[in-house]
Amino acid sequence: MKYNELTDEEKRIIEDKGTETPFSGIYNDSFEEGIYTCKRCGVPLYHSTDKFKSKCGWPSFDDEIPDAIERTPDSDGKRTEITCGNCGAHLGHVFIGENLTKKNTRHCVNSISMDFIPKENVGKAIFAGGCFWGVEYHFSKVPGVLLTEVGYTGGEKENPTYDQVKTGETGHAEAIKIVYDSTRVSYEKLAKLFFEIHDPTQVNRQGPDIGSQYRSVIFYINDEQKQVAENLKNTLIEKGVEVVTRIRKAEKFYSAEDYHQQYYKKNEKTPYCHIYQKRF
Repeated sequence: MKYNELTDEEKRIIEDKGTETPFSGIYNDSFEEGIYTCKRCGVPLYHSTDKFKSKCGWPSFDDEIPDAIERTPDSDGKRTEITCGNCGAHLGHVFIGENLTKKNTRHCVNSISMDFIPKENVGKAIFAGGCFWGVEYHFSKVPGVLLTEVGYTGGEKENPTYDQVKTGETGHAEAIKIVYDSTRVSYEKLAKLFFEIHDPTQVNRQGPDIGSQYRSVIFYINDEQKQVAENLKNTLIEKGVEVVTRIRKAEKFYSAEDYHQQYYKKNEKTPYCHIYQKRF
């Protein structure tokens, strides 16, 4: 994996496990809305909503983005180091039991170990194109995609389970919610990829997976996304592709069970029914 180039001071902290001077970090007193990412690899680490004022001299968070952080006890057993779960970059230490927030946890992080993406640059998109394992596999590889989450949307039942959705009786589609950095990747590029990683001509199925839960849908979040989706769909139709993909306003999204998240990455497999095919 290619990492971002680091300065000597960044290497001292991120690679050599150093510590920046307290109250000197650029994010210590910053509470702007957005997402904090790893300085070395760019993977999201923390939501700004989990940041709090601890007065310790370093940025403090009482929660992390799922699977983003690794914990390792120091050799003396007195503290627990936190590192990026993706690249192993040193972030700082985590402390439990200080009663500073309801979650009773403090991630004490060096500002220099992180970058920040402001809320206005954070985009969201929702697509459904067959089994969500394969859809997530392809989108998670796109530079600029920060987070992916598979789940269920477009149905009637609240808080559906996989066993309920797979019957086709809840009305939900297996879908993916994407959080992306709009300065690095556009919605149009993501929508194009969506049309190229599944077969948009199949009705209520994708490959061997059959049922309305596997239907092809773009769930737009705003009018701009709707226009982009319609333009791309019409472009394919003009090329002779018999697109059946529906374009619908986004509805409530329910997260799928943990074992479905990043399924192919966890199981070290590749999709069997989602194969990239250039269409544009």
